[in-house]
Amino acid sequence: MTIRQRLTLWYGGVLLLVVVLTAAMMYFELIVERGWREAEGQPHVPVTQEIAEVVAYCLLPLTLVAVCGGWWLLQRSLRPLERLVQDVEQLRADNLSRQLPRTGNRDEVDRLTEALNLSHARLEDSFRRVREFTIGASHELRTPLAVIHGEIETALNSPGLSPEHREMFAGQLDEIQRLTRIVSDLSLLAKVDAGRVSLAPVPVSLDELVRESFGDAQILAQAREVSVSLDRCEATTILGDRHRIRQLLLALTDNAVKYNHPGGRVEYRLIADRGDVLLEIGNTGKGVPPELVPRVFDRFFRANQECNMEAEGSGLGLSIAKWIVESHHGSIEFLSDYGVYTRVRVRFPEMPPAEPAAGG
Repeated sequence: MTIRQRLTLWYGGVLLLVVVLTAAMMYFELIVERGWREAEGQPHVPVTQEIAEVVAYCLLPLTLVAVCGGWWLLQRSLRPLERLVQDVEQLRADNLSRQLPRTGNRDEVDRLTEALNLSHARLEDSFRRVREFTIGASHELRTPLAVIHGEIETALNSPGLSPEHREMFAGQLDEIQRLTRIVSDLSLLAKVDAGRVSLAPVPVSLDELVRESFGDAQILAQAREVSVSLDRCEATTILGDRHRIRQLLLALTDNAVKYNHPGGRVEYRLIADRGDVLLEIGNTGKGVPPELVPRVFDRFFRANQECNMEAEGSGLGLSIAKWIVESHHGSIEFLSDYGVYTRVRVRFPEMPPAEPAAGG
């Protein structure tokens, strides 16, 4: 039975009850009771008083019953809709295959749930096709890119190559390498969406990786005359995939150097903070306008296309960084004081130190 039918039957039944009881009470008050009074010689009661009694003892209680009963019935009918809204709000691109619970009574909410389940199934199928296409296309592109890369390197090593051609081939090689990185990043994110990437968690000394990343940053920063400092680097251990953590640090370091100005600074800080590990990488680049900060982790989003036209990038680095952090049960924040200072703050759960074995 639909919600409309329930409410119609309820109010129709209450209205019918009101009419019947009101007519019965009016008949009793104006005909039966008046006849009794005449037979017993009692004085007549004014008609207005009898009507007031009908209203007080019949109309008002039944009106209250109609309002309260209708409110209860409406709340009961809409409760599944509230649960449906909560379930829909929890849906994400990675759990569209989850079926929304149905009431089974074929009312409006149940049919809406059925329609949403069908819509989510079609959407999940579309996402799956996109992921499969991206994975397949990325895989197929790697071979021709590797071949072109090798041919250009061979051409660059030719002894009789003119300076103009050497410069042209060097530019082409840079673009091939950039395209290869984009294909690799796209393939990784597509596999992440498909659940095909697994981590190998082991105890990782994060301070060691940060020091290695600090050394890499010094090398990358030389060409841009950017200074790099390691303010604090406390000994900390997390449970994670060493390769992915290294990839995270490389992506954040590359951004901090690339989106900086000549003569700027890159600053590292790693501390233990109340059971967590806090890592901050800051730089003095122009940063991101406040209205664009919420979008920095979106795929292919590049706020610095306008802020720094010379910086190259695919807009996938921070998306990958966000996945790496969240897959390690951590959190990542992007904080930017536009035009002054920008920092990325990462938190990981700290791995407690191993207890020493008891002596024999």
